[in-house]
Amino acid sequence: MTTDTPAQPSHAAPPASWTASLRDRAVRAFPPQELLPDRQPSYVASWIYVFGVLTLSALLVVLASGGLLALRGPQWWHTSSVGHFVNSLHLWSVELFMAFMVVHLWGKFAMAAWRGHRAMTWVTGCFAFLGSVGTALTGYVVQSNFDAQFIATEAKDGLNSVGIGSYFNVLNFGQMLLWHALLMPLVVGLIVVVHILQVRHRGVVPPIGAEPKAAPSIPAQVTP
Repeated sequence: MTTDTPAQPSHAAPPASWTASLRDRAVRAFPPQELLPDRQPSYVASWIYVFGVLTLSALLVVLASGGLLALRGPQWWHTSSVGHFVNSLHLWSVELFMAFMVVHLWGKFAMAAWRGHRAMTWVTGCFAFLGSVGTALTGYVVQSNFDAQFIATEAKDGLNSVGIGSYFNVLNFGQMLLWHALLMPLVVGLIVVVHILQVRHRGVVPPIGAEPKAAPSIPAQVTP
């Protein structure tokens, strides 16, 4: 006579959810000790590595001052002394941002910063530069002064010659203000975030010739 053995409770782990899988992938790609490191290689003390941080610092001032200008409007920055100051702060932070970015770009080009699987880091940095040029153009044409009128009318012919003048009308103040105050900063900001994450993921590129050399392989001894 046989008796049925009671079923044993299953202790199998439940299938992982997509949120847990995404979290695990994020932790593997960006460990906390690499995302917010407290130590850097000695070569980072070189002056050429400073321009990346200077570019990011200037960008923060650009976004803060530009947001204040967008909230108050052209009447404020043309007639108020405080508006004049914030407008000047925005202008000179943009000038420094572009200058620091150009030095950073050419410095990394000379160092061949795409080495060591860092191609995406280099590509995102180039796209951030191109997006910043477009953002600067829209900023010049929303100044609401004679400079803005001259730049807009000259840029109009160039944009019309390549067939995008009907979609990107530099003579339309409202459209340009939307591009400059919202759309372009959002795009540039997202690219900069991806660029920084790539730097943290792949690490800071070392100077040419400073990469650790692989140990020479020792041939195996064959026993007679």
